[in-house]
Amino acid sequence: MRKLILIILALIATPVHAEDWQKRASERDVVLPSFQFNTGELMDLRMHVTTLGTPVRDASGEVTNAVMVLHGTGGSGYQFFRPQFADELYGPGKPLDITKWYVILPDNIGHGKSSKPSDLLRMAFPRYGYLDMVNAQKRLLLEGLGVSKLQLILGTSMGCMHAFVWGTEHPGFAQRLAPFACNTMEIAGRNRMWRQMSIDAIKADPDWNGGNYGKQPQSGLRTARYMSMIAGGNPLALQDQYPTRERAVKYFNEAYDARAANDLDANDQIYQLDSSRDYNPLPKLKLITVPVLWINSGDDFINPPELGLAQKHAKQMPRARFILIPASKDTKGHGTHTWARFWKKDLAKLLSTK
Repeated sequence: MRKLILIILALIATPVHAEDWQKRASERDVVLPSFQFNTGELMDLRMHVTTLGTPVRDASGEVTNAVMVLHGTGGSGYQFFRPQFADELYGPGKPLDITKWYVILPDNIGHGKSSKPSDLLRMAFPRYGYLDMVNAQKRLLLEGLGVSKLQLILGTSMGCMHAFVWGTEHPGFAQRLAPFACNTMEIAGRNRMWRQMSIDAIKADPDWNGGNYGKQPQSGLRTARYMSMIAGGNPLALQDQYPTRERAVKYFNEAYDARAANDLDANDQIYQLDSSRDYNPLPKLKLITVPVLWINSGDDFINPPELGLAQKHAKQMPRARFILIPASKDTKGHGTHTWARFWKKDLAKLLSTK
């Protein structure tokens, strides 16, 4: 009997892992009829969304417990089932406990299972930008899910920038913002350059053929992957873990092969990297009066901390708190944004803020 009790206690104490969270999730496609892009083009836009938890409604029928989590460039809502995010946040008593919160994980335009160039139109797909992506998120919430208010928007990388677009273009729709791994000004300098390098590399590949390729332009995609690997890496960890030429090259080859095996369509990547061209919430930051938890990391190539932009711009928002996570051998470069152990306590504090 004692042995049986110990086994039961061990099972209870065993954490739920990412695959189990997926089993608790609900997925659907929401079609937004006649969605108008800022180019003026119209199309019936498919938005794929995954949800966890159950919506709670007040006496008027308004959902009161919704939070939305927004992915980065090239990602999807699926990425938030990875253990470093899901296991740290979704369980009982944790910051995004799904017995309490209704968690909304959209695939944004051009990503995941939502409408994107590779579906059919290729380079004739409307040239979407961040404003289009946020407008589609809003219609998804209102028309697809019946959500007219969010308790939180948590966004990583591109999703971080979308959170600032939400705060400046739709003030107050979200009661709190948690933007992780971005800045609040027009994407320029090195950040713009590495994106443009990747786009140019794909387009320079003869196999790209103006976007009408029969096979993926692998030479261009190789360069784009190289750029992404450099942009996302933590130099301290890479030097510590791979201190010799042989070990560094071995790791690089293995990491590259893994990335290539799961890579995206070339046209989709061009659109994803180009979509940030209309991003610049800086002139409107004073409109953001809700509590903001803004976190960047000290080892982020894409948002280099030495620029000091976030510390300055955070002062324009009356209730913003900026945290710079120090670079270490344990941080994850730009990807620190999805390793919740680095910031989950701060997120819990934000959610308790009125």
